[in-house]
Amino acid sequence: MPFESDKVMFEIYRDTRYGGRYHVVYFTELQDHNKECEINRAMAGEHFYDGFIRNYRKELAKEVINSLLERLNNGEPLTPEDVEQALKPYSA
Repeated sequence: MPFESDKVMFEIYRDTRYGGRYHVVYFTELQDHNKECEINRAMAGEHFYDGFIRNYRKELAKEVINSLLERLNNGEPLTPEDVEQALKPYSA
């Protein structure tokens, strides 16, 4: 059974205040100095997708997430199901 520390909680959201771009926040990696600001920014945005990725190979998962963000920000009509499918190998 995996420990809580073996996974990273994240959310992909659309910033509704500044240009409508998509962003990601990795909640379990936030530090005290940026935690409140990043959480507030995500909460003010429009939720798109959230989940957990395994800590093992998380850098590969983050590359996939960055690629998805780029596609979304370029106007590609992705759905949360598309994101889930792309992240399936990394999901916790």
